[in-house]
Amino acid sequence: MKVHTKSIIISKHLVYNSYLFVKKNRGTCGIDGQSIKDFEVNLKDNLYKLWNRMSSGSYFPLPVKEVLIPKRDGSKRPLGIPTVTDRIAQTVVKKLLEPRLERIFHKDSYGYRPNKSAHQALKQCRMRCWETDWVIDLDIKGFFDNISHELMYKALICFVEERWILLYIKRWLEAGVFSKEGLQLRESGTPQGGVISPLLANLFLHFVFDKWIAVKYPHIKFERYADDIIVHCHNRQQSEELYSDIRRRFESCKLMLNESKSKIVYCKDSKRTGDYPQIQFDFLGYTFRRRFSSNKKGMYYVGFLPAPSKSSLKAIQLEIKSWKLKNKVKARLEDIGNYINPILRGWINYYSLFQKRELRKAFTILEYRILKWVRSKYKRLRTKRRSGNWIKRMKARYPSLLAHWRFMYPRIG
Repeated sequence: MKVHTKSIIISKHLVYNSYLFVKKNRGTCGIDGQSIKDFEVNLKDNLYKLWNRMSSGSYFPLPVKEVLIPKRDGSKRPLGIPTVTDRIAQTVVKKLLEPRLERIFHKDSYGYRPNKSAHQALKQCRMRCWETDWVIDLDIKGFFDNISHELMYKALICFVEERWILLYIKRWLEAGVFSKEGLQLRESGTPQGGVISPLLANLFLHFVFDKWIAVKYPHIKFERYADDIIVHCHNRQQSEELYSDIRRRFESCKLMLNESKSKIVYCKDSKRTGDYPQIQFDFLGYTFRRRFSSNKKGMYYVGFLPAPSKSSLKAIQLEIKSWKLKNKVKARLEDIGNYINPILRGWINYYSLFQKRELRKAFTILEYRILKWVRSKYKRLRTKRRSGNWIKRMKARYPSLLAHWRFMYPRIG
């Protein structure tokens, strides 16, 4: 008979698999300055030490390191980066909790869940905008920073029997934040950047919104990706009443709607001819609004359709400009491709779901920058005609050299 000497039974194999997960996702250093490579210098002892502390109840996380990430509107979003050790510990708990929570999560919750994606949410949203005339676009003010710890514990107790899991989650939630101003204790919220944070956020909004609206308004459809929520209504009166009820629900759960960003939208198209101040909304990097489009038979129509948002395309163009390709005259075109192709493929995979021509327009600035690079690198190709012909030959011979070429010119090669 196997005798357990630890008060908490945690598999060493689970700890090791959690380390592999953290290594695969990389990430920056936490407050202790230890990187994955540093952790691996003494890997066996470090993993044993973490397992030993978690198994005995003596594990205490360090404060998270605050990193400010620029947002598209010019403001900055704080991320809380745990240490490598704490990320591994959080992954251990996540791997134990996620399967049981997945069984209760709503089918229209798409964010940070296995076998769920933003594209699925966008497709569902597009279809439901055709079926209903009105949309409520909800934006929660500082959601991750304002999650009530008290209410979070009540939600966890419903599904978590292990006292040690509740104990460690409590310690993660209450761990301080180390910023430029020094150490700050946290009485609410869960830091964006933590491994366990998306799962906890989904559980919190499952009770605050998903389950509540499914019980009180079973006929109402919605899509939720983390704290981005779109609700579909059949008429204006219903949308206004529901908006007020949702606001009261969030306030009762210690959350506030961002009134400047939350709004009621009329899904105007060729058949919906009424007037309303708001006739478009943004969701997951796409703008839904009235557009001209064509069907498979080539017939044109006006529909309420999504396309990459202007802010998303502007961010792409700013990123392309930041590469300063003109100055990389010592690099070969193959070197430039190796550098930018992973980024280009990411953009193409995400933003080509609807209205591909909008993304192609954004890539015209990249074509222009490549031409300027050619003229800077080769003296004999300084004219527009010669540099343009050189690029055409490269596209014909090596159509996969730059990832956006086949996307912009499907017939090349």
